[in-house]
Amino acid sequence: MTLLALAGLAVASYLLAARVIGEAPACGPVKGCDTVAASEYATVLGVPVALFGVAFSVVLAAAAAVWWRRGDRRALYLVYALGILGIGAVAYLTYLELFVIEAICIWCVTYAVTIVIGWVVAVVALRSSPA
Repeated sequence: MTLLALAGLAVASYLLAARVIGEAPACGPVKGCDTVAASEYATVLGVPVALFGVAFSVVLAAAAAVWWRRGDRRALYLVYALGILGIGAVAYLTYLELFVIEAICIWCVTYAVTIVIGWVVAVVALRSSPA
């Protein structure tokens, strides 16, 4: 979970850096990142969505690390709850990409995958660790 959260943090940080310097994220052979990054949905009240991703990933990585290093079940519950919140957010953003913006950003998809897989790992950890 910690590694997935850190991977998500790296993706969100890259997207935020690209936004701050005013460049479209590099998508390689896959196109769409520039369209998504330039859309009106790339910010919320003037704040880049990637900044929310960075903040979310920092909290998620910290909670996952606390659970991993200390075995504090409260941290695992926090990871689980944040995962639900994160899945809701990335589901909405993916909906916007597919049906409103009509472009897919591979970085955004990668971030969404880290959130979903991280939540699944949290569910497995909750079910397999003693209460």
